[in-house]
Amino acid sequence: MSTTAKTEVDNGTPPELENLLELDSYLKPYKDEIKRRYKEFMLQVDRINVEENGIDTFTSAYTHYGIHLDSRTNEIKVKEWAPGARAVYIRGDFNQWQEKQYPLSRDQWSKWTITIPPLADGSPAIKHGQAVKLLIETPSGELVDRLSPWSRYVQVGKNTNVYHGVFYNPPVDQVYKFKNTRPKKKDRLKIYEAHIGISSWKGEVATYENFRVNVLPRIVKQGYNTIQLMAIMEHAYYASFGYQVTSFFAASSRFGTPEELKALIDEAHGLGLTVLLDLVHSHACKNTYDGLNMFDGTNGCFFHGSPRGFHDLWDSRCFNYTEREVLRFLLSNIRYWLEEFKFDGFRYDGVSSMLYHSHGIAHGFSGSYDEYFGLATDTESFNYLQLANYVSQTLYPESISIAEEVSGMPTLCRPIAEGGGGFDYRLAMAIPDVWIKLLKEKTDEDWQVSDITWTLANRRWSEKNIAYAESHDQALVGDKSIAQWLFDAEIYTNMSVFTDRTPIIDRGIALHKMIRFLTYGLGGEGWLNFEGNEFGHPEWLDFPRAGNDDSYHYARRLFYLTEDETLRYKFLNAWDQAMNSLEEKYQWLSAKNTYISRTHQGDKVVVFERGNNGLLFVFNFHTSQSFTDYRIGCGQLGNYKIVLSSDAKSFDGHDRIDMNQVFTAEDYEIDGRPYSFRVYTPCRAAFVLALVDDAK
Repeated sequence: MSTTAKTEVDNGTPPELENLLELDSYLKPYKDEIKRRYKEFMLQVDRINVEENGIDTFTSAYTHYGIHLDSRTNEIKVKEWAPGARAVYIRGDFNQWQEKQYPLSRDQWSKWTITIPPLADGSPAIKHGQAVKLLIETPSGELVDRLSPWSRYVQVGKNTNVYHGVFYNPPVDQVYKFKNTRPKKKDRLKIYEAHIGISSWKGEVATYENFRVNVLPRIVKQGYNTIQLMAIMEHAYYASFGYQVTSFFAASSRFGTPEELKALIDEAHGLGLTVLLDLVHSHACKNTYDGLNMFDGTNGCFFHGSPRGFHDLWDSRCFNYTEREVLRFLLSNIRYWLEEFKFDGFRYDGVSSMLYHSHGIAHGFSGSYDEYFGLATDTESFNYLQLANYVSQTLYPESISIAEEVSGMPTLCRPIAEGGGGFDYRLAMAIPDVWIKLLKEKTDEDWQVSDITWTLANRRWSEKNIAYAESHDQALVGDKSIAQWLFDAEIYTNMSVFTDRTPIIDRGIALHKMIRFLTYGLGGEGWLNFEGNEFGHPEWLDFPRAGNDDSYHYARRLFYLTEDETLRYKFLNAWDQAMNSLEEKYQWLSAKNTYISRTHQGDKVVVFERGNNGLLFVFNFHTSQSFTDYRIGCGQLGNYKIVLSSDAKSFDGHDRIDMNQVFTAEDYEIDGRPYSFRVYTPCRAAFVLALVDDAK
């Protein structure tokens, strides 16, 4: 360890702390707590460096923990950590499931190992594809079957819902060889949040191959540059949406093989797409036979053995982030997905739940900094997240991390060197709640445009957000997507271009475009859309379960609706594509300057500028009032032209805006802007103007 690093550990001062305090002076009273957290983080790094030969070695555990073939000798080597077990055995198809033929030996650190020699013909004792399990003798003497926590492939058994381990060691000619290089780290993420299994119009579990062939081209055509893949880590219960993980190192076998997932990611890279994994390290499924729970026969092992180890709301287990072997397991898991599958980063699930001893349950965050730096905060979890980001950033500097975090904890998305959590972004989780609340509880006339824009713009300075109007949460059965709230039953009956446009359809088409565009334009430094929402998918998402007779009817996405020229879904799809195209040209997501010049409640008009190229957004949410010669302010002199209009016929608008008109700014101050000009603002429409030189 360097002298500088040693000094940092000794005094607990992040080397760039002053930069953090300069950005937010309200953090100064909590300086000592920030230093304490950082010191604990550095002590963990120091221990790993000294006692584990460094992060590189420590996070390579997946290469020798679990069940592996030594290709030089054809020996099978098994290594597991099970501190509570009285004995450990391995059995499976290879030995006709005999119980105690192959006992493992225990060392002083509760590591259990065995080397199984090759067969007489020189071939490995365990063959690729054979079922295999560990047999654990618990502290009470009971013999129980368990899956290796490090299993790379698991499959559900015949006539059962329980998964068994599969020895995954395909022949060399079947191992996928990557062809494409990773894309460079993007600073303007346009994320397509997707689930492999529902990515088909058929009532089935769709595959990695289907997604690679049929969905990737669609994502590229729509103008997204990033994919966020959900439910990849194996989960026994399909309807959990992948959030009750049972096997952390296994790509879900219900969608195909690990090699097919690698092919998907490689092709995405070839198309210029960044691929993020929805990573669940906040908790684990409480299954015992095919999960981590009670692995060694105790409540502890990977989890806190006390009530702290149970998440009551999610009915799951909570990791013990202070245990060295748990850190080895989880940090190696991060490395595994980055290295073996070439994911480009992660969206960390459930970060708010990790950060607070209450898991955020019934915790209404007031915004007081005392809530973030007091006893309510689980700083052991915060230190784990620092370590997780440190591993990614050290081994893969181009990797990206996004926190699903609702409390707004300061410093979470600041560099670790400042004492921050090290995340690149957090999800702007308050935004969809506002839209759904408005659609559910308020009439259009009661929408407060200043409140809407305040929510969209209310984020911590210098901590980047991913904005979204809705995600998978709003698409699930029991909730409603924005399209379902807007169109109601008419989403099934009146979306044909040959039927008269009813008031509900007219309003729905207009507001669907405006809600998404205002969120995209003002809400963050990145944008996220859940698959299907871009065209107003008419059905909610409901996985097969006992409550719906195990039906797959709603566990699908009807992409073909956008190709049907007789349906209005094509217009919403085209608008989504146009928004992405406009952002790609003007790059407002990376802009540092945003100025909201008008939020007029009576007119229901919102005007704001974003970026350095004169980009000017105008929204009129009024239900019926259009305005002629409406003066709007701007920050630059010059000629302006409309570059995108939601009212255009190509987006099923009323075509009330002249796209060829040029507007000349004059030296007339309004709304705090030095210049202004007059425009026509039709009701329930949005448009964007740019300086003519930029509009060509």
